[in-house]
Amino acid sequence: MAQQDYYIQEIDGERNMAYDTTYFDTTEFDMYRQHQYGHTNRQKIRFRTYVSSHLQFMEVKTKNNHGRTKKKRIEVTDMDVTDVVKREFLEKHLRYGVDTLQPAINNHFRRITLVNKAKTERLTIDSELCFHNLVSGVDKDMGELVIIELKRDGLVFSPVLEMLRQLRIHPHGFSKYCMGSALTNPELPVNRFKTKLRDIDIIMNIKH
Repeated sequence: MAQQDYYIQEIDGERNMAYDTTYFDTTEFDMYRQHQYGHTNRQKIRFRTYVSSHLQFMEVKTKNNHGRTKKKRIEVTDMDVTDVVKREFLEKHLRYGVDTLQPAINNHFRRITLVNKAKTERLTIDSELCFHNLVSGVDKDMGELVIIELKRDGLVFSPVLEMLRQLRIHPHGFSKYCMGSALTNPELPVNRFKTKLRDIDIIMNIKH
């Protein structure tokens, strides 16, 4: 049904791309805690690797109190945040001291990307999501859970949004960093995430 309205992104003949991402946080998990406590003005830092092309980027995402997210990134070849180029980039774009950062959690997943024919929206479909916590050592396989993210220009009509509504699939916020951390690090507070964690558990345990 969606193929009438969308193109599927294809790179070198591949449509279901593998992604590998490592998130950093401070030793006190300040970035996680900002989200956990509901602060709207918050940041994340991650290293994202596009497995097929071997391209890797260091990215800083900043969400302001109006709900808008800006992303700054540079291409890198490793995750050493103390080298001169990365340090200068982080000192410019990140509010936290470079020397307080540590690798926190890694995830990998596969992504299909759809673009509507009107070029007004982009849809990503993530599957095979797995987490490995680099602090606690805990692993979590999210099984058959699928994460769909829709980005569109303003409030233009979205064919796929109507399809999802008909299937009774409703929006849920899902931060891979925060949900993965909450699921794999028992030392972190999860109070604000309890409802989401319960919803995820219900979805993952639905019997077909």
